[in-house]
Amino acid sequence: MAERPTTSWRKGIAQGAEELAAGALDPNCACMAELFPEELLVATDDVLDMFDAELPRLGEADDAQILVVVECLVLALNVVNEAHGGSAFETDEREGLCAYIDESLTGHGVDVVALTARHGLGRYELTDRWRKW
Repeated sequence: MAERPTTSWRKGIAQGAEELAAGALDPNCACMAELFPEELLVATDDVLDMFDAELPRLGEADDAQILVVVECLVLALNVVNEAHGGSAFETDEREGLCAYIDESLTGHGVDVVALTARHGLGRYELTDRWRKW
């Protein structure tokens, strides 16, 4: 099962807090909690929860059904991103979210390479048409 990006973000926050408390991290470099406020983490997890709930039926779904689920996910993440000044998901976060989507679909029987190829897309272009983050 794919690890959610929010899980690694939370781990980074915890690690930063531990290092800060131990005096091993300069307070000026302790930025994880600021980059990933709890409100952002919860909102992102809420969206990913909806996506995860759809995954079990996608292995047998047709392309249109799969693409609707991906579109809804991406549009919901757009809303989360906009609610956080349009900068909640920078390069690393985008890559993590896209990898999570790909790995989750693959883990539930969706051939992402074939799906994207049938629609004239490269494997890593699945979210591009709707993504604003």
